[in-house]
Amino acid sequence: MKSFFMTGIIGLMFLSCMQQSKEKEGNAPTFTASAGEVKLIVLAPGHFHADLLQKSAMSQVCDSVYVYAASPEDAGLKQYLSAIESFNTRTDNPTAWQTVVYTGDDFLHNMITQKKGNVVVLAGNNKEKTEYILKAVDAGLNVLSDKPMAINRKDFLLLEEAYKEAESKGVQLYDMMTERYDMLNIIEKELINDPDLFGELQQGTPGDPAVYMESVHHFYKEVSGTPLIRPAWYYDVEQQGEGIADVTTHLIDLLFWKCFPGQSIDYTRDIGNISSTHWATEITLPQFAKSTGESAFPDYLQKYIDNAVLKVFTNGILQFDVKNRNIGLKVIWNYQAPEGSGDTFMSVVKGTKSILKTVQGKEQGFVKQLYVQRPNELKKKVFEDYLEKSISRLQATYPFLSYSETNLAGTYLIHIPVANREGHEWHFTYVAKRFFQYLVDQNMPEWEKLNALAKYYITTKAVELQTIGIDTCEVYDESSKIFHGSLKDIRSYRDYKK
Repeated sequence: MKSFFMTGIIGLMFLSCMQQSKEKEGNAPTFTASAGEVKLIVLAPGHFHADLLQKSAMSQVCDSVYVYAASPEDAGLKQYLSAIESFNTRTDNPTAWQTVVYTGDDFLHNMITQKKGNVVVLAGNNKEKTEYILKAVDAGLNVLSDKPMAINRKDFLLLEEAYKEAESKGVQLYDMMTERYDMLNIIEKELINDPDLFGELQQGTPGDPAVYMESVHHFYKEVSGTPLIRPAWYYDVEQQGEGIADVTTHLIDLLFWKCFPGQSIDYTRDIGNISSTHWATEITLPQFAKSTGESAFPDYLQKYIDNAVLKVFTNGILQFDVKNRNIGLKVIWNYQAPEGSGDTFMSVVKGTKSILKTVQGKEQGFVKQLYVQRPNELKKKVFEDYLEKSISRLQATYPFLSYSETNLAGTYLIHIPVANREGHEWHFTYVAKRFFQYLVDQNMPEWEKLNALAKYYITTKAVELQTIGIDTCEVYDESSKIFHGSLKDIRSYRDYKK
C-alpha cells in the first residue's frame, strides 16, 4: 500500500524554502546559512531522537519536512507525528512544522528518487540503517544519523563505503553525538587538557585501565507516572544492536573527544587488543508486555527464548587500547531500576597529576557529579593551587563554576549547578546547528570522520568476537576480506593477520 498525505498547510513558506535552496541537477547542494535552506527528510522514524531535532525552530531549517515510512500504522511514525504536533501546539514558543508523509513498501526508493530535501535524518531501527545511510549519500544527500550507525561487521564495511561515497559526492555524513554538549563533559574535557592540573593520560593496563566507564540503563521506565513504551524490536539485538554496539558509541566518542581532542584516530594503526564479553538480560513475557504493550513475543524473538524467558544480549565488557592507552568499558541493561533509583554512570580518567571521576548514583541523587582526586604523592597546597588556577580560568567562560573539598581525603567536588545544565533533549539542537554549519563551511575536520570509523570498528569488532566465539574465533584478513584458520584466546584479529 502506498499513500501520500500532509499534516499542516504547505503554502508560500514551502515555495520560499524551495527557492532558497535551488541546486543544479547532479550537483551537491550549496549552503549559505540563509533562512530555510536546510530541507529535512526524516527517513523511517522509529526512535524519539528523530523528533528531538525539531523540538525548537531553527531559522536555517525549512518548516516543511518530508517523512518516509513503510506504513501509516508504523508505531515509530505515529510517535514522531504526535511529538511534532505537541511541539506545534505547545503554549511556549510553539513551532510551525508542516509535515508531508509518504508511506509504502517503496518508501526508500521514493525518498531517493523524489529528493524533496537535502538533509536526511535517521533515528530508528538499526538493522537497515547503514544501508539507508549509504543509499542516501549515493543519491547526493547529506545525512545526520542517530547512533549507532553500524551494529555488526557488515554494517561497518558499508559505513566505510558510505564515508568514501560522501566525499566523492561532496556531501556530509555526521553522527549525532549529543553527549559532547553536556556541561559536565565540557568542563571535564577542559580539566583533562589542563597539563598543570591533570598532567598526561596514563598508559594503564588491561586490569587497571587509564580510562574506565560503566553505564547502567533500564528497559522499563516511568516518566511522570506514564510507562515509556518501547517497540518490540528494541529487544532484538539484530535490529537494535548489542549493548557493546549501542551505548558504547557515546562512551568511545567522549573518550576520543576529551582525551585526544582534535586528533585523528586511525583504526588501522591506533587501535589494538580488542577483547569483549557479553551476557543476557532475562525478560519474562509479563515484563515484555508491560514494556512494549505487546501480548506475545513476536516471531523474530523466538530464537532468543529459553524456557519462556527472552534473553537479550545487552550487557557487555569491552577492552581495547588507543594510542597505547588501555581502556575499559562496561554496559548493563537491567529490566527495571529498584524503587527510588534510576540509571547510573561512573567514569575514571587517570592522569599523571590527578584523577577525574564522574559518578551518578544514589549519593548524588542520580545526578552526575564530577570529582578531582589528588594523588597521594602530591602535596595538598601544590595541588590546590593548580586546581584554583584551573577553575579561575574556566570561570571566565563559566562563572557558575566552583569547587569544594569533600569528606573523602584528597577529593574535590566540581560544582556545576543543575540550573546551568541543559537537558539531554536540548543537546540535539546543538548537534544539528554544528552539522548545518559544517554544510555551510564545508570544513568538517578529518578527525570527525576517522574517529567515527574508529569507534564503529571497535564496537562491531567487539560484537564479532562474541558472534564467532572467542575460544574458536577465526582470523580475519583485512586485505582479502576472508577468514583463515582459527586461533584460541586471541584478543585482536588485527594482531594475527596472515
